[in-house]
Amino acid sequence: MLCSDSESILVIVDTQTRLAAAMPEAARARVTGNSGILLQAAALLNIPVLVTEQYPNGLGPTEPTVARRLPAQIRHFEKTCFACNGAAGFMDALRGLARRQVVLAGMETHVCVLQSALELKDAGSQVFVVADAVCSRAEANHHNALARLSAEGVIVSNTESVLFEWLRDASHAQFKQVSALIR
Repeated sequence: MLCSDSESILVIVDTQTRLAAAMPEAARARVTGNSGILLQAAALLNIPVLVTEQYPNGLGPTEPTVARRLPAQIRHFEKTCFACNGAAGFMDALRGLARRQVVLAGMETHVCVLQSALELKDAGSQVFVVADAVCSRAEANHHNALARLSAEGVIVSNTESVLFEWLRDASHAQFKQVSALIR
């Protein structure tokens, strides 16, 4: 199954300052950079974006390098539960967008991303986890979660694949702008 720009919603999961500070430097840079690319492409392609923050009083706000790429009309959800769909109003917002695919990026792969992906899949969404836009404090936990997600039928992809699936064709009106994001 391919990711579609007309069916996708991008969800940035818990990419927060204190959580990001606990990540290995290379993983943090990879996730914030690729999340930024996904956000820029989503803006160019009119793909809705939702953002969650896990207990922001303790884990801080969304990482500034990601926050500055968020669209003006962002739907933001604070939560204490690990899965996104447990945040008040999240599922209503998702249903209101009337799109069947959810693309996940964020932190941590083996906790909030994994639980969100599995619960969204169980709720009927087609879920894509962008492997190079998610991370965990421990690399082993990250790899374990990606393997588990794949075994459960969640599509594990990467930033570049998602972008080109959203475009589908080099004749797409936004091809030059989107492809420039990964150069």
